[in-house]
Amino acid sequence: MLSRYQNAVMNAVYALCDGTDGCLVSPLDIMSIMPSGAKNTAERLDGALDALESGGYLEVISSERRGEKMYVISLRPDGAEYVRSAKKRRRDIAYKIFLAFVGAVATFIFTLIIKAVFGG
Repeated sequence: MLSRYQNAVMNAVYALCDGTDGCLVSPLDIMSIMPSGAKNTAERLDGALDALESGGYLEVISSERRGEKMYVISLRPDGAEYVRSAKKRRRDIAYKIFLAFVGAVATFIFTLIIKAVFGG
């Protein structure tokens, strides 16, 4: 399970790769797409990219271009399927909430029926 910051980084990387298997981006490109509430620093971004790399989501190669740090990012199969798995996770959570709601309504109706039968 990814942390909130790692999810934000993965969303930004996926958006920058724009449906391709990889991309060349700078840390500023990634941080500009991420929500402003996330405490974006280069060190924290490096840590999140390392965690995503060790988690099998992407492969990162750091390089420099004209004195600016750049990342060559290649999406691995888990990274390419990230958006689909995120949608599936949200759908599963919505389904669980729906089941809890149906269970609560059924329990309420069952309680009313029991009270009516036994005169409570």
